[in-house]
Amino acid sequence: MTIQFSTNLDSMLSRTQFGINSEGKSVDLFTIINSKGMKVQITNFGGKVVSLFAPDRNGVIADVVLGYSTFPEWERGNPYFGAIIGRYANRIANGVFTIDGIAYQLNKNNGPNSLHGGPEFGFHNVLWSVEEIHDDGNIRGITLYYSSPDGEEGFPGKLDVRVTYLINDDNELRIKYFARTDKATPVNLTHHSFFNLCGEGKGDILGHKLIINAEKFTPVDSNLIPTGELASAIGTPFDFTSFRAIGERIGQKDTQIEYGNGYDHNFAIRISDKNDEMKLAAIVVEPKHGRRMEVSTTEPGLQFYSGNFLDGSDVGKSGIAYKSRSAFCLETQHFPDSPNRSNFPSTILRPGEIFNSETIYRFSVE
Repeated sequence: MTIQFSTNLDSMLSRTQFGINSEGKSVDLFTIINSKGMKVQITNFGGKVVSLFAPDRNGVIADVVLGYSTFPEWERGNPYFGAIIGRYANRIANGVFTIDGIAYQLNKNNGPNSLHGGPEFGFHNVLWSVEEIHDDGNIRGITLYYSSPDGEEGFPGKLDVRVTYLINDDNELRIKYFARTDKATPVNLTHHSFFNLCGEGKGDILGHKLIINAEKFTPVDSNLIPTGELASAIGTPFDFTSFRAIGERIGQKDTQIEYGNGYDHNFAIRISDKNDEMKLAAIVVEPKHGRRMEVSTTEPGLQFYSGNFLDGSDVGKSGIAYKSRSAFCLETQHFPDSPNRSNFPSTILRPGEIFNSETIYRFSVE
C-alpha cells in the first residue's frame, strides 16, 4: 500500500490499513492532524513515525522525517527510522550486564555490543496494540501497548510498556513512556526519528544550527561504548552550548569525531536522575526555510547522531536516496551502557516501581 501524503484537514484522527506483515498480520497507519497544518502519521509496526509534516516561515508544509512510501519497504528497510526503541536504547558493552549478582547475556547486533534492544525483538520490530485518543480539546493521539516476555533478547523479566503519542495545536509531538516489570531489568526507551528540517530527501543537514543544553558529554571508545568519563564539551567540537552549524566542526581532526565518523554521542542534560522535571535539551534551526524544532525531556541524556552511516542504500518517500548526513537524530534517553557504569544515572527498573518519561518535539518558525 502506498501512503497518501495529503495535507487536507478532513479529519483530526484517522486509521487505515498500512499493509500485511511477513507473519500475515494486518498493520495499521494512524494519521493525526492539528489546526495549524501539522500532520503526523504513525504505524503500530515498531511504533514508527512514518511522516511528520510541518510548515516553514512561508507556510509551506514539508515532511521533515526520513522514511519509505510503502509498508514492505518499512519492514525490510532501516529498522530505526521513526521507531520506538527498547528495551534498551543505545549500546550495552558486549551485550553483558549483572543485576544482584546474576549475569545476563543479550543478543549482539552491533559488533561486540547489543544495540537498541536487539536484532529481532527490539521494540522497533514488534507489532504494538493501539488505543486511539479522542479529545474535545486540542489534543489527539494514540497509545501503543506491548508486553515483552521474560528472556526476550536476553533481558530478564516480563516488561509491560505503554507509549503515547499526542499532537496539539502548539505544533508539539509529545511522547509519554510507561513501563513496569516483574523482575529487575534495564529499561531505556527513546524515539528515533531521523530529521531534516529542509524536508526529507532535500540534501544534507550540515547547515542546520544546533544548541544542546549540556556542558558535558560521555566520550566513547572505538566500539562507541562510553569510557565512563563525563568530559567537558566546552571549547571542543562537542560544544553546542550556543548555536553552531552541525557541519562547522564535523571534519575537524578529533579522536571522538573519528570514532563516531561524526557525531554519535550522548550529552549529559543532567548528571543525576533524581531531578526528572521537564528540561529544554536542544534547539535546531534550519536557516533557509526557518523551521525550528525544540526538544524538551525528563530524561538525563540526549544522543546526537548526525546520520553518519546513511550510505545511499535507502530510497525515501521522495524517491531520493538518503546519503550520509542527510538527517540527524536527537534521542532523549539515559546514558549508554548504564547497567555497567555505576556513576551513570541508573536504568534498573525493579518490581513495584514505575518507569515514566516524557519528551516533547515542538515545531515553530523564525
